[in-house]
Amino acid sequence: MPSWIDTHAHIYLNEFDVDRLDMLSRCEEAGITKIFMPNIDHTSIDTMMEVESKNPSRYFSMMGLHPCSVKKDFEKELYRVEDWLNKRKFSAIGEMGTDLYWDKTFWQQQQEAFKTQVQWAKKYNLPLVIHCRESIDQTIELLQPFADGKLTGIFHCFSGSVSQAKKITDMNFYLGIGGVVTFKSGGLDKVLPEISLEHIVVETDSPYLSPVPHRGKRNEPSYVPLIAKKICEIKKIPLEELSEVTNLNASKLFPLS
Repeated sequence: MPSWIDTHAHIYLNEFDVDRLDMLSRCEEAGITKIFMPNIDHTSIDTMMEVESKNPSRYFSMMGLHPCSVKKDFEKELYRVEDWLNKRKFSAIGEMGTDLYWDKTFWQQQQEAFKTQVQWAKKYNLPLVIHCRESIDQTIELLQPFADGKLTGIFHCFSGSVSQAKKITDMNFYLGIGGVVTFKSGGLDKVLPEISLEHIVVETDSPYLSPVPHRGKRNEPSYVPLIAKKICEIKKIPLEELSEVTNLNASKLFPLS
């Protein structure tokens, strides 16, 4: 059975409180060897670290400020992030980025928080895990001045065009492919044939964005094989090849893995 690395899952959230151990057992049975956990803001740190402490060779914490948590007090939130970055090692700066779907009120602050966190990625030599809902072009534009070939990371939950994908991969970033690939209207069936496997990692974004046939229900990392199967159908490759290449990509990307 192929093994998989889920590069983006919020398995510490309260959606998993009732059955977290059972859920993690299902992950192991499904061949999920590592799970990378993006932070949200100061309220998520303790529970994320608690999950990591159960098995730090399998569950890896990131540190960052999610764009939907960027409000008037975002500088205070960023101070907490930086404090943690100075305390210990993390797998990435994330989840950070931009979001024009939920609320445009703090767009200027989102851009400032984005630039600050990119600079930290350079300072601490860590990859970025980037959220860009309804803001992919703006995010590419924000990132381009910092792209020097050394900066790297993932555009999480990628659902853009071939042109956008190539701009991202030209900046030395990977595309995080998740449950959207299984959606009939997701559009990735037109994009993935044009993208090399060397630029792809797999993710779930658990508990969100469940793949078909679980769409609309809680997502979990054990569903990675469903995502992988669809990618392989689109790209006409065996599961073993996708597993080998995407695991290698994730291992190159994350220094703690």
